[in-house]
Amino acid sequence: MPVLLQSGKTQWVSALKLSSVAMVIFLAFPANSMDVLVPQQINALNGTKIKIPCTFTSCYKLDPSKFAMNWTYQETINSTEEMFMTYKNKITPLKSNRFGDRVLFTGNLDKNDLSITISDVQLTDEGIYHCYVRNPPDRILGHGTIQFLVFTELPPPRDSTIAVAIGASVGGILALLILSMVVVKCIRRHKNQELISDEQKIEEEGKVDGEGGTEEATKNA
Repeated sequence: MPVLLQSGKTQWVSALKLSSVAMVIFLAFPANSMDVLVPQQINALNGTKIKIPCTFTSCYKLDPSKFAMNWTYQETINSTEEMFMTYKNKITPLKSNRFGDRVLFTGNLDKNDLSITISDVQLTDEGIYHCYVRNPPDRILGHGTIQFLVFTELPPPRDSTIAVAIGASVGGILALLILSMVVVKCIRRHKNQELISDEQKIEEEGKVDGEGGTEEATKNA
C-alpha cells in the first residue's frame, strides 16, 4: 500500500524543483499543434468514485466523423496495454473483466474533454492509464499518461499550503505559456497555408496568360 509522508518543507522544495524542470521543458521544446493535458498522478480511496481527466488542445476543430480516441490500462510499465474504451463515430466502452461496467465516459467532446469516471474503485484498478487522441487533419497522435494509485485509508494530514500556492502559481503561468505557444503555432500554420494558396493562384494565372499569348500569336501568323 503506498504511503505519502512529506513535511511542508520537503513539499516546498519538491514543488520548486518540479516547477523549474517543467519551465525548462516548455521553453526548450515548442508546443505541438496538439497537446494532451492530464495529471501526472491521481490518488484514490478504495471503494470511492474518481474522475480521471484528459483534455487536449488543437489548431483544428473536432470533427466527429474523423476524430478518434482510445483509453488503455497498463498494470506496470512492462505490461501490455489493455484497451477499455474507444471512440470512432461514437463512444464505445469495451468489455473488460477488470472494470466490468464501472467505467463511464464523463467528458464533453464539444470542449475537447475526454475524461472518464471509475466507480467503486478497487485495488486492482491501480496502474498506468493512457489517453490517446487523434484529431485530423492534425497529423500528431496525442498521448497522455496518468499514474493511478489506490489507498485503503487516507494518508496522514500534512501542511501543504505553501506547496499548493506555489503549484497553483506555476500552473497558471505554464497554462498561459502553453496557450500562447499553441496560438502562435496555429497562426503560423494558417499563414503558411495562405501563402501556398497565393502561390498556386499566381502559377495558375501565369499559365492562363501564357496560353492566351500563344493563341494570339497563332492568329497573327
